[in-house]
Amino acid sequence: MMERNNLYPIFLKASQLEILIVGGGFVAEEKLHFLTKSSPDAKVTMVAPMFREATLQLAKRHEVALIKNSYNANYLYGKHMVIATTDKPKVNLQVYADCRKLNTLVNVADNPPLCDFYMGGIVTKGHVKVAISTNGKSPTTAKRLRQFFEEVLPDDITKMVQNLNEFRKTIKGDFEEKVNKMNEITQKLIEKV
Repeated sequence: MMERNNLYPIFLKASQLEILIVGGGFVAEEKLHFLTKSSPDAKVTMVAPMFREATLQLAKRHEVALIKNSYNANYLYGKHMVIATTDKPKVNLQVYADCRKLNTLVNVADNPPLCDFYMGGIVTKGHVKVAISTNGKSPTTAKRLRQFFEEVLPDDITKMVQNLNEFRKTIKGDFEEKVNKMNEITQKLIEKV
């Protein structure tokens, strides 16, 4: 039997969530870059005994709160999700255990069994955002798929989305009738592919 990807994709309003990144090294910087590229207004706090210079610059551009200290569970207070990126497995495991106790979503970088969520590949063109997951198995495949979708999605897709949104507002009838009409109109999009 073929293995399935049972992950449930969601799009989070990162500006309305409190996000903690534990660590200040290269992996922390990579996670911060990934997060702020997709959600530049994300509310992020980072805690680490030291931060790379490039991490400091990126944090400054996105108004990230920096705490220069070792991790302790008090930093989880009020956080909705946590990303552990330290090079100390014991610390990452402690972050995971503390998050479990608080029912806080956690991602321990490069340790899929200790992740409630993965940070997959993302393609953004205006109002359209496509998220790609390989179930934590192959970040390289997600990267290549991201590059493919960046090429095939038209640059003017936002205009199309806005036009369809305006048209949707003019459709009369109940919910089912509106859905059927929008399906009929958008069917033409896949016929051209």
